[in-house]
Amino acid sequence: MSQTRTLWEEGREPGRQVVALGLAVALTAVAVDLVLVGRVSLFFDLCFVALCVGLALVVRPTDFFTVGVLPPMLMVVVFTLLGLTRPGMIAHPDDGVVQAVVSGLSRHSGALVVGYVLCLTCLAVRQRVARR
Repeated sequence: MSQTRTLWEEGREPGRQVVALGLAVALTAVAVDLVLVGRVSLFFDLCFVALCVGLALVVRPTDFFTVGVLPPMLMVVVFTLLGLTRPGMIAHPDDGVVQAVVSGLSRHSGALVVGYVLCLTCLAVRQRVARR
């Protein structure tokens, strides 16, 4: 009888590819928000939380650290890009880059915290399952 792998044992993608995937999906969510509402909205927050969980599930065990520190960096990078190009999507249109990033992070801190906690929880469960 063959033993099937559980959800917690499936992830096999290298850390670099997971980082690239995370950035691509986050920027895609921002682009969709831009088209739909013209600013970063709840849609981005929900996509970000789902993305954090998804990345934690697809990464290979040797690259857990990479994904473990990724969510805050991912949000900062995305908001810095927005602050440089379209600050009005995350803050007041006249704000500078730093102010736009700080405003964006404060407005979307709930999604960051939830996404980060779920990401770390998934990684912890995967680590525990791998030890068995």
